[in-house]
Amino acid sequence: MRLATLIDAASLNGLLGRADILIVDCRADIAEPQRAARDYAEGHVPGAVHADLERELSDLSKRGFGRHPLPDAEPFSMLLARWGWTPQTTVVAYDNANGALAAARLWWMMRLIGHRATAVLDGGLGAWIRAGYSLTPATPSRPATRVHAGFDAAQIVDTDELRSSAARVLLIDARAAPRFRGEVEPIDPVAGHVPGAVNRPFSDNLESDGRFKAAAILHEEFAALLGTHAPADVVHMCGSGVTACHNLLAMEHAGLPGSRVYAPSWSGWIADPSRPVARGAI
Repeated sequence: MRLATLIDAASLNGLLGRADILIVDCRADIAEPQRAARDYAEGHVPGAVHADLERELSDLSKRGFGRHPLPDAEPFSMLLARWGWTPQTTVVAYDNANGALAAARLWWMMRLIGHRATAVLDGGLGAWIRAGYSLTPATPSRPATRVHAGFDAAQIVDTDELRSSAARVLLIDARAAPRFRGEVEPIDPVAGHVPGAVNRPFSDNLESDGRFKAAAILHEEFAALLGTHAPADVVHMCGSGVTACHNLLAMEHAGLPGSRVYAPSWSGWIADPSRPVARGAI
């Protein structure tokens, strides 16, 4: 099976019950982190395991790396092993925000370990429910495996690299425009954006029904934003390194591969008050 970016609800329904498919419920609630686990327990796509953004797809013990620091490869390997993942397993991730929260984050993390057979459910859990498919409270039983994976550091941009390469990269911020401009900041202690960044809210990747725009449309929109920059020159960021993955996913789906993620993102950038802050539109 060759899934690489998105899968629709009907196609996912046709894969239920297959041992070589790992479905991951990545629902998250930034304001109430415990809610996602309760929602999963009440009902999820049949066969889905649950990924916790705060405890499993992030390492909150790390300081200075943003609100959702990327965990090390070893605990991520242990998580995959508990889920019964193998390199022959196709992974499908979904969340309750059309891929914008932890589903795209998990998709990116799978790419960091070199696993490309991963897709995000187009339209998220809402698309699954609207299609008339059922949910279940039953927790799946999958035999554990042994996983020893490493992250490809070349796909991850840290602050030192971002500052040294600022003149040649195109930094794209996925936050909503008012946050990017510094007009409001509901989460982080400092408002604004990294100087030189441009704004592409992740919501611009979606149609009104929450599904991704057609690949050709995304290609046209991102190509206009990139100008003379190659996709490999693009670095994505957001508030904490989560929704940035949505723009990366959209570019990959559009046939513009090779962009990367500034993992600490805005919350990591402002961890050092000496770093410059820009406000207003570009």
